[in-house]
Amino acid sequence: MKDRSSSIIALVVVLALVAVPLVLPADTANVLSRVLALALLAVSLDLLVGVSGMPSLGHAAPFGVGAYTAALVTRDIDAFAPVPLLAAVVTGGIFAVVTGVLMVRTKGTYFLMLTLAIAELTHVLAQRWDSLTGGTNGLYGIPSITLAPGGEAVTLAGMRYWWILLVFLVGFVIVWWTSRSLLGRSLRGLRDNEERMGSLGYDTFRLKLAVYAIAGAVAGAAGSMWVAQNRFVSPADLGFEVSAMALLAVVLGGRGRLWGAVLGAAIVTIVRDDIGALLGGRGPLLLGLVFIVAVYLLPRGFAGTDWRGMLIRRTQEEKA
Repeated sequence: MKDRSSSIIALVVVLALVAVPLVLPADTANVLSRVLALALLAVSLDLLVGVSGMPSLGHAAPFGVGAYTAALVTRDIDAFAPVPLLAAVVTGGIFAVVTGVLMVRTKGTYFLMLTLAIAELTHVLAQRWDSLTGGTNGLYGIPSITLAPGGEAVTLAGMRYWWILLVFLVGFVIVWWTSRSLLGRSLRGLRDNEERMGSLGYDTFRLKLAVYAIAGAVAGAAGSMWVAQNRFVSPADLGFEVSAMALLAVVLGGRGRLWGAVLGAAIVTIVRDDIGALLGGRGPLLLGLVFIVAVYLLPRGFAGTDWRGMLIRRTQEEKA
């Protein structure tokens, strides 16, 4: 019964998101496109943090690699939307495998700091490789995607939003299926007791490398979504702030609850960019206050909090 209710709610939410360009202004579609890009990045990070117990402070690296790849492919090879998307997925996954061979051999604080170090090195490389990345100026003037081979560039915000929504839904389903599969159950065992999993015969190195590669590939897809919306990418998209925002979204939403990461990404994006703009650019300050309040009042995040139980207890207290 609970699974059926969850499925109905998910269907209603998806239909509501599909209807956004039909009933709301184009600016709303643009905002939601940015939310969905960060949301997919946060969901891929939650696969590491919440499901696998591998906290990362460098998840912006595969995101940025995917974004730069999508930008270069769109500009120089083909703007047909699936082409830069697939290129971003492949490069994000390859980057994760190459760097993960070193990183997944560590754990805890060492893993956390090594992910940060790799991300910072990638950030510096993007700043200095002017001929490829445009240096500190970034890549701009990226053509709009097309939805048919050799077709017209997409100029309507609603059409671009529907493409980004489609990529998000596919990416979310892939991460959700991974977390529910045999691999996902093994990863939860790895999170809870890696030594015991090793003693049972599991190859913990391959498990960790596999999930790291999947998370990197999905983060690369999120990078392609970011470029499709903004048509610009810079070294800042590989910076610590992006990794921190994704991790903050996971914590606010509730670790291990994939839909919670989506909710957290929406809160982070809207508070920092939209509400912050109305408060004279004080979005980061407001976001910090929201995080402090959430940590104290909702230590398990929005998705991990038993709202029904809280309501029942409060009702019982009022009756008493």
